Amino acid sequence: MREFAYQKAADVSGAVALLDADPEARFLAGGTNLVDLMKSGVERPTRLVDVRQLPLDRVESTPDGGLRIGATVTNSDLAVHPDVRRRYPMLAQALLAGASGQLRNMATVGGNLLQRTRCGYFTDLTKPCNKRTPGSGCPAIRGEHHNHAVLGASSHCVAVHPSDMAVALAALDAVVHFETADGPDALPIGWLYLPVDETPHRETALPPGALITHVSLPPAPVAARSRYRKVRERASYAFAIGSIAAALDVRDGVVHDVRLAYGAVASRPWRAQAAERVLAGASADAETFAAAADAELAAARPLAHNEYKVTLMRNLTVAVLSELAEEAGR
Repeated sequence: MREFAYQKAADVSGAVALLDADPEARFLAGGTNLVDLMKSGVERPTRLVDVRQLPLDRVESTPDGGLRIGATVTNSDLAVHPDVRRRYPMLAQALLAGASGQLRNMATVGGNLLQRTRCGYFTDLTKPCNKRTPGSGCPAIRGEHHNHAVLGASSHCVAVHPSDMAVALAALDAVVHFETADGPDALPIGWLYLPVDETPHRETALPPGALITHVSLPPAPVAARSRYRKVRERASYAFAIGSIAAALDVRDGVVHDVRLAYGAVASRPWRAQAAERVLAGASADAETFAAAADAELAAARPLAHNEYKVTLMRNLTVAVLSELAEEAGR
């Protein structure tokens, strides 16, 4: 590991100022991703600015009926928060599906959102990787890629975003708030993650040195009946090979409102907007759910060994929406 300095931030503005003065510094909260990447030599910061003790660890209801979630709230605390479990159950389920209990106790909301999109080639310094060294190539395209992207990828990178939480937040239209040297700003989560295109090393639209302060969830009555379903290769904690965050409001057998997002299929959480358009005002039945999935997955471009993901996501969509529709009819 490269030798680095360590400093605790006294306040948000001070933390931002430290990174503004040292572009090679990094913020440290739980460290569950950053420290691993430092150990492997992928990340080599000059300084770690510890933000864990900043007053960003509260979950609060907002006047409009939404929720404000501080950036240093741990994944464990957010998953069991009564308002999250009651009003946004898909988010609680996504958090509990991610990692192990020990990791959830350390990992924070801000860090979870900013964990690197990665695969085995990214963390192996003996292999080329466009995310580490732009222009060096993407060996996954012809190599090991059974868990890689089928949507929104490019010839420069086919890795998938690893976060479960971010998939639920994408379906819930979350807004990510951050602080920079120029003051506070915010991005809808759909704008936070950049398309992979020719610059896979640029993962988010955050300005350099920005510190996420909180995430806001708008009021979403449809989210009270929602679900996160994750498929993985082993029962213990593991990254998804496919996941779905779904919320469904059915009235008299017709879809009144719906939210869908897919995970582990793209370099970012994938909001299933084409599927949502098919479902809006349509009959809440398995045939419609399958047609919606087909509309979304028509853009899929699988590689030689991950075509199974298209079938997997189609089946997940039909299964989860059918369960939610059945619950609505009880």
